Amino acid sequence: MKHPLVSRLLAIALLMLLLLIPLTMIGNLASDRQQSRDSALASIASSASGSQQVVGPLLIVPYTRLIPAQGEVAAKEEHGQRVLLPTTFNAEVNAQTELRSRGIYDARLFHAAHTLSAHFDLTPGAGLEVDQGEYRFGTPYVVVGISDVRGIENDPQMTVNGKPGERFEPGAELGWLGDGIHAALPGVQTAEGASLDISLQLNLQGTGQWLIAPVGDNSHIALRADWPHPGFIGRFLPAQRSITAQGFEASWATTRLSSNLADTLRSCVKGHYCARVDDSSLGVDFVDPVDSYAQNSRAIKYGLLFIGLTFMGFFLFEVLKKVAVHPLQYALVGLALAMFFLLLLSLAEHIGFAWAYAVSALACIGLIGSYASHALQGRRNGWLLSAALAVLYGVLYVLLSAEDYALLMGAVLVFAMLGLFMTLTRRLDWYSVSPRRGAGGEHVQ
Repeated sequence: MKHPLVSRLLAIALLMLLLLIPLTMIGNLASDRQQSRDSALASIASSASGSQQVVGPLLIVPYTRLIPAQGEVAAKEEHGQRVLLPTTFNAEVNAQTELRSRGIYDARLFHAAHTLSAHFDLTPGAGLEVDQGEYRFGTPYVVVGISDVRGIENDPQMTVNGKPGERFEPGAELGWLGDGIHAALPGVQTAEGASLDISLQLNLQGTGQWLIAPVGDNSHIALRADWPHPGFIGRFLPAQRSITAQGFEASWATTRLSSNLADTLRSCVKGHYCARVDDSSLGVDFVDPVDSYAQNSRAIKYGLLFIGLTFMGFFLFEVLKKVAVHPLQYALVGLALAMFFLLLLSLAEHIGFAWAYAVSALACIGLIGSYASHALQGRRNGWLLSAALAVLYGVLYVLLSAEDYALLMGAVLVFAMLGLFMTLTRRLDWYSVSPRRGAGGEHVQ
């Protein structure tokens, strides 16, 4: 070609495009490994119990309504249920976590001990102010919805107005609520003006998320756990929270005006499926926030930038130190950089992302630095390139750790590298730059 420098630059650009192939393959491998991890966690959850959502206690009053005859229409009976929410609802929950393993993958389980108390004030407007002659009310019962009943670890004990209540039986007895438990309240007065205090102890095991619905007109929920990385989820954030290395404490307070749960439940009663209760819940995600696969995927996205900056370092040595680097040498260095991401992915599964990053970076810096000492014809040049690579690996790690500022830091890095390149080559006569190697190995300028 008439301009050797242009041909060299085009060859480097082509190599960078070709190196997208191994980077893409490693990215696909990371996605496959993540899917394997998710399958293992799902398998653990299917063997133990999944995410847990608690709804209740709710007071259910079954009724039979006599509809008198009208003209030619005969009299008939209508069966239904009154669903009553607590006036006040309090929940105190203490959670302990543990790890369960499936192969090389770990799942975090929680054991949550619930103390639930609810006060029902059956004042006018509670739904029972109907003509007793037209309605006949049956034995009321208490319902607690539990999303995965396999996680129930105890026989819940209930007290009713300070006295031991009936045992809970399987099933929520409400189709739209899903799974759960219920207990009859024989002899309990549900006429207007009556009040009812219910408390129970419920121990639940689960994986992933813990959720609870603030079912009271006024709800107060307190949660303590030994997990130091809570991810608060749901419709409401904690009113107060304290997070330490030993765990966290959080508390929520809601009212019927903020939760609008009464209207939600009325809509549920009319249908057979109720997804809106999920939208009214609050809780915590116990999933480990350090996802090595997500960090690996983010690292691979910076792969081409990383290779380009390393090639820029080699190119600077070419034009400033009058050293010729063959395109094949660029290709080998690029493959070594791609191998960094493969090492990072494989090691992170066993020793954690931070240690895997350190080991992979040291291995690649040592390999490329040793190779560069010969390719750049000088141990000093190899050390300089190794130092530059160490800085790049450090910057990349900071980019991966500071997710919220990754774009800003990446833009600053590219701008700084461009500025450095322009500064180092500001006095260079590009028309005279054409480093190449002669037949005997000598440099020809």
